[in-house]
Parts: sequence; structure tokens; C-alpha cells
Amino acid sequence: MNSAGEVAAVGSPRFALHTLGWRAFQDLCAAVLREVWGQSVQSFADSNDGGRDGAFYGTWPPPTGPSSAHDVPPGPFVLQCKHTKKADATLAPSELDDEFDKARALVKRGMCGTYVLLTNARVTGTSEAEISRRLRAAGVTHPLVLDGQWLSDMIAAHRGLRMFVPRVYGLGDLSQILDERAYAQASKLMASAAEQVATFVVTDAYRKAARALRDRGFVLLLGDPAVGKSVIAMMLAISAADNWGCTAIKARTSEELVQRWNTDQKEQFFWLDDAFGAVRHEEHLTHAWSRDLPHVMSAVENGARVVLTSRSYIYNEARPLLKRYAYPRLHGPDVIVDVADLSRAERQQILYNHLAAGDQSQDIRTLMKPHLEAAADATPFRPEAARRLGLQTFTSGLPLTQRGITTYIAQPQQLLRDVYDQLDAHAHAALALTYATARDETLPGLPSPIALDTGDRDIVERAGSTLAGVSKALVALTGTFLRLNTSPEGQEYWAFHHPTLREGFAAWLATQPHLLPVVLMGMTDQALLSRTDCLAPGSEQRQGTLLRIPPLLYPEVARRVAALRQQPRGGLESWQQLHDRQRAVQAYLAQDSCASFLRAYVEADPLVHEELVQFNSPAHYDTRTTVLARLHQAGLLTEDTRQRAIARMKELAVTSPDASWVEDRDWQKKVWHLLLTNEEREHLFEHVLQELVPVLDDRVSDWLSDATGDDDDPIEGALLYYSLAFEKRADYETVAEFDHARDFYNDERRPRPPSHDSWEPDATNDHGGQRSRHQPPGPHRSLFDDIDQ
Repeated sequence: MNSAGEVAAVGSPRFALHTLGWRAFQDLCAAVLREVWGQSVQSFADSNDGGRDGAFYGTWPPPTGPSSAHDVPPGPFVLQCKHTKKADATLAPSELDDEFDKARALVKRGMCGTYVLLTNARVTGTSEAEISRRLRAAGVTHPLVLDGQWLSDMIAAHRGLRMFVPRVYGLGDLSQILDERAYAQASKLMASAAEQVATFVVTDAYRKAARALRDRGFVLLLGDPAVGKSVIAMMLAISAADNWGCTAIKARTSEELVQRWNTDQKEQFFWLDDAFGAVRHEEHLTHAWSRDLPHVMSAVENGARVVLTSRSYIYNEARPLLKRYAYPRLHGPDVIVDVADLSRAERQQILYNHLAAGDQSQDIRTLMKPHLEAAADATPFRPEAARRLGLQTFTSGLPLTQRGITTYIAQPQQLLRDVYDQLDAHAHAALALTYATARDETLPGLPSPIALDTGDRDIVERAGSTLAGVSKALVALTGTFLRLNTSPEGQEYWAFHHPTLREGFAAWLATQPHLLPVVLMGMTDQALLSRTDCLAPGSEQRQGTLLRIPPLLYPEVARRVAALRQQPRGGLESWQQLHDRQRAVQAYLAQDSCASFLRAYVEADPLVHEELVQFNSPAHYDTRTTVLARLHQAGLLTEDTRQRAIARMKELAVTSPDASWVEDRDWQKKVWHLLLTNEEREHLFEHVLQELVPVLDDRVSDWLSDATGDDDDPIEGALLYYSLAFEKRADYETVAEFDHARDFYNDERRPRPPSHDSWEPDATNDHGGQRSRHQPPGPHRSLFDDIDQ
């Protein structure tokens, strides 16, 4: 591998820096100061910045390494970035008239001894001399004028710069940057994901991962599905090929990593996705890691680099089995990176990059521009939706309004369904087969080569296709709608290219009567409960719902949901997971089910009431009470069950205490105003008077044994609501009893520490002195300012 500062290929490199946005170019300029000259920088707001528009400001310490800026005097400097979207543009001194005036003002204020002008445009020798002369005339001690070619040379010469600004790999000719072996490695990686390279955004998570890989040789990327773990790993692999000459190996298991580690070849890069299981924790994989970790860490200590990815919830289950005391490197905070959270600036840059890389016309981007900041703030923000927004294929008919674009980012399913409508029967059959086979946890997709069983043939026939037609369609769809993966056992299979493509296909399937049975065949239990509803046709759909189950499928859905509730805790399932699963079923019945579906559910699960009447205190927080009320409202609750629910509420009203049945807010009245008659409500008041009030002091002492200083205390709330309820009944003697009890309870508990007193928010900031200062409120230059240029 060539040493730092050399260019592998003959000729001067040239990068397509004009394809960057102004903000990305500004970030690149800041990276040059950090990585090339070792200067820390501080950014200023994009307007109202006192003459430093798009600039950086700092104190220039003497560089420690070789640099053309050794003779720059100590003192404050200003870095001014000038970006143009025009390829091969030339910067003229007349374009900088305003900048010379600003420079003069900064010099007078003692804020500019050195003025560095960095542009991606060309600067002729004559222009450079004139710009420098006018800057000196403005009082600048040391002007530097650096053009796009200088910047391209720096990119080619400094591997550290490329590692922390990895998108430059997609901006130029790799053969002019890398040696032959690294070029082959990087080219192979980029060929499989050219779009991801072209649109990649350097996030805080990437920076932390790159530092961990550089300094520790190991990094574990955690996050929810489809948050960018694999893309970051790929960019790290390209950087490793460049910086250290690493041979990139995408292993599937720890055993494969150990087998392919070459003790005579120190520089190897190993990348393993879903290290501890793809969709849930697989103990055999974790035990294998525990067994193989001595070899893996030995490889790291001898020069190998290792990147693992895992879903957060899977890693949380795997972590106790990984011998923390023996392998602290695997658990250090500097090597574990959560990639899930994106800052507002990062979301904006992701959206910008996808639009810039897309095929929308300039006129369309101009119409979109005023609404793009709001689109980046959409919740949830999906990078895949941002990608589609940049493509004409996915946006025909999209209203170019703030609401239209924002809704598209957060809920892009409708337009995606239109795209599916335009595909032919063979493509429909291929996608339906892939969708229907994706529930197999051992092989989450359609095996390649395909071999159709009876159910598969039924899907193909329903779609109006043939085996030959499906085979051709699978090839045609690969790379757009589908991708070809390989299982740990070496079996190739097709899967949807992105989870939202699969979700959109599920929504489209629901509109196709001849394919309705396929809907449930390919939907996981979690997706069924969290992404669908069985509400009445035409009713309002809750945000986040991807699919409304048609009434024809109610019986089958009811049987699946009932089976989930009845399923006992499995050997690998924690009590918390069991609790979460049962609560998810209850929430579905309470919020996402119409009366017709509830009727089908009760037929499928006639013993559900046994669980529902075991609700806990506070009852208004327990979803089971809402399900009871929904069933009663639909005429599906037996009188015996209703009476058992009232008896349970009667018990909690005194022992907890629980005043859910008397609270006045509308959202709380809905349950017990449905379940209780007026007479039954009076009986409950009488029960509290007889069973609680006479022993209230003793009960308060009992409740204090477990009390904390939390602000939101359910016992205090219940005592307050009892006081208010008896006040409305003009029973002031009882009101006084409850007020006295509440005062005493609060006086005793409030000095106590809260229940989470040991928790402290993570106030650490991993950005060091080189991160941009948060912009103050007020006018600012939109990142999308040049998106239509």
C-alpha cells in the first residue's frame, strides 16, 4: 500500500465536488482543517454571522505534521467556503466583492489574522494573485486561496480524511486513490451498493464507529431494523481497504471468521451482520461467539478489524452470555455504537442526498424545496422514503405541498401501491411468493433456486403466472424490489430489498381479492399486531397503521391472535416477553378491532374473559378494562363476567386504593360508565365508606412502606379523586378524611428519593472540540437552498 501523501494512479485526481450540496461541501472543508492541518474549528450560524457566512473560525496552532501552512502565524483564522453546483466553473475576483468588505470588518474586530478561501471551482493564477492582494488590502495578514484541484489532491493524499468523509469514494476515480488490491476490494463493495455510497451521510454514529475501528480494531453496531447498520459497516469496509489495505471478508458466523483469519496476513477486515440472530436471539450463535472470542480478539490484537451488527433487543439477550469479565473489549462504551437516532441535520442531509441523486427535474425540485425541511422533520423519518421521493417512478401524482410531501415521507404506502399496480402478473406472483415465505425464521425468504410446493403453486396460479414467468420476474426484480441473500447455511434466498417495500406490498395485497389468503401467510405476529387493524371499513386509520384487514379475513386473524394470547411462555421467552405479547394482544382488541372482529375473536377464544377480569391497579392504565368495556358495548360480555369485573374493581377500590371508577376525565369515564349501572356505582361508594374510611390511617401507613418521592404517585392520585368525588356528593366529613390522609401521605413520602434516583441522563458528548456549535435561533440558510441548481 502506498504511504500517506501518494497517489496510486498516474495523473492528477479530480472529484465531482460540484455534486455535493453547499452544506456537505462546508463539512468537507472543515474536515480538511481537522485531518490535514490539525486545526479545530467552530462553525457559525448560516446567517447573522458577522461576516463569516458559511465560514469557520478558530485559533491556528502550528501543525505538527508536514503541511504547506507551517508559516501561518498564530492567531484567529476564518475559513470561507465557496461552493458552486456548476462543473468546471472558474471563480472570478468580482464574485467576492462582498467578502472583501466582510474581511475588512473582521480584521478591525481582531477576529481575522488568516483568511483561507476554499472553493471547488477553478482559480487561475491571475485571479489568485488578485484575490490575495485585495485580502491584504483589507488587513488580512496571511491569505490562502485554495481551489477544487487542491482539495482533490488532499483527498487523494490523506487516507484519514477519506475515512471520516467516506462519501468521496463515490465522487471520483478510485484507481487514482487506492492501490490495486484496495481498489479491487472497494470496487467490489461499491458495485453491490453504488446508490448507498453516493447518498451516504456521515452521522455521529459513523464517526464513533470509525474511531473505534481505528483505535480499537473492533466495533459493534446496534439499532432497530433498517436504521443503517449494514450501510455503515460497508463504508467502514471501504475505508479499511483504503487506510490499512485490509482484505474485506463478509463472514456469516464466528466460526467462519476464525476459519478465514490468516495469521500470516494481519490486515483483514471482517464484517458480520446479525451476529447473534437475525430476528431473535439465537443462543447457539451467542455460545459460538463466547467460544470463539479468544481467537477473534487475538486476530484484532494482531491487526484485524472486526465489525459486528445486531438488533438492540437481540444483543441485550446475548450480552449476559458473552463473558463480560473475560472480554471487556466487547463491552466497552467506545466500541458499542447505537446507530438508530438521527439528528435533524442528519435527516436533512439524507433527504438532500437522495434528491440530488434522483431523477426529479429541476422544476419539480424547485416546487419541493420550500417543504423539504418539514419533510425531514416527519415522524417517522424513513431514508427509504427519502430515496423514493427523489425518483419520478415513485412520485407520479404526488401533491407538491408541505402536507403531501411530509405525509409521503412518514406514510409513503399509497403511492407505492400504485407502483405495484403497474407491475405484470409474473412480477406479482414473484413478490407474493417472496412475501409468503418470509416468516420462516431459518430462511427468511424465497429459496433460490425455487421449488414450488402445493401452497406456492396456489399463489402462482392465483396471480395468473407460471413457474417460468416467476423465475424470470425474480431476476428482473432483483436489485430494485428484491435482493438475493445467503443464509448462514449457504442457502441463497430472495427477500424484499427494504422492509417498507414488503409492507407496501402487504397493503397492495389487501386490495387484491384473489390474493387475500397470501396476506396472512407472509405476516409475522409482531407485524400483525403492530401494523394492521380490524376496524370497520371507512373508519379513521390510526397513524402508523399499514394495513386494514378486510372482514373476509376476520376469522383467520382472530384465530391467530387468540393463539398468541393462549400460547404459554416458551423456553427462550422471558416473563417480560410473555407479558409484552399478551399486552400487545389486549391493545389490539382494545384499539384496533371493530365489533365484528371482536365477535369473531370471542368465538375463537371463548375463555379470554378469565384473563380480562384479572386487571390490576390503577385499572384505567390496564388495557384489559378497556377490552371488557368494548366487549360489553358490542353485546359480547356475559353478565357473569361483568359482575366478576365489578367485584375486582370493588376489591381494588379499597386495597390499592384505586379510584379509576370515579375519575371524571372523559377518557377515563368510558370504561366504567359503560360497565357500571348507577345503582352499582352507589354500592361502590358505600363500600368505600364502610371498608376504607374507618381504617384509612392504617392503610396509609401500609402504603407508605413502598412509597417513593416520584411526582406521579397513583395512591396520591386516588386519594385526591376520592376527595373530589365525595365533595360532589356533599359529604364533607369524608372529604376531610381523605384530605388529611393525602396530606400525611405526601409529607412522609416526598422527602424520599424517586424510584429512579440512580438514573442519570447521558450528558457526555463524543464530538470533542471539532463539532459545530449549535446554531442560535433565528434566520438561517436552508440546507436545501441549492437543491434545484
